[in-house]
This record gives sequence, structure tokens and C-alpha cells, in this order.
Amino acid sequence: MRSGNEPVTARSPLRLRFWLSVWGLVWAVGGTVAFAVIGVRSWAVICGVLALVVLADLVMVVHRMRQGPRYQPGRDVPPYTPDRHGPPPRS
Repeated sequence: MRSGNEPVTARSPLRLRFWLSVWGLVWAVGGTVAFAVIGVRSWAVICGVLALVVLADLVMVVHRMRQGPRYQPGRDVPPYTPDRHGPPPRS
């Protein structure tokens, strides 16, 4: 059952996602370079694609972090109306 105060009390582990993305980006770029140097083109391409995905996630995490902890959506997003009737009766 939702209490209706989730947007107020929710916490997102953005710092953890940031550092895990940095770690993943380092390994993916390192893998791309290493596989390219030793001549394994397929694995170099796979690591390169993975690096792009991790970079996109990193950009999104930084964007969310810059919005701040009190970010609220604009007027085009309707507010959530909490359930005030309580849980449904059990049968």
C-alpha cells in the first residue's frame, strides 16, 4: 500500500550510481583499448558500445544530481493523489 508521501521520502543512490558508472566507464574504455591493441576487433566493438551505454548513464546521473534534492516536476505533470480510503476489505 502506498502512503502518498513517496516523493517526499524517496532517496535515490545517485552518488553510488555515479561512482559505479565512472568505474564501469574506466573498465569499458580500458577493455576497448586493450582489445584494439591485441587485435580482437569484435570484443573491442562490444566494449566500445558498453562504454557508450555507461557514458549515457553517467550523463543522466549527473543531470539528475544537478537538479538537486528538492526537484519537482513542472505544471504539465499532474500531482499524485494519495489513497485516502485505506486498504481494500479482505474477503
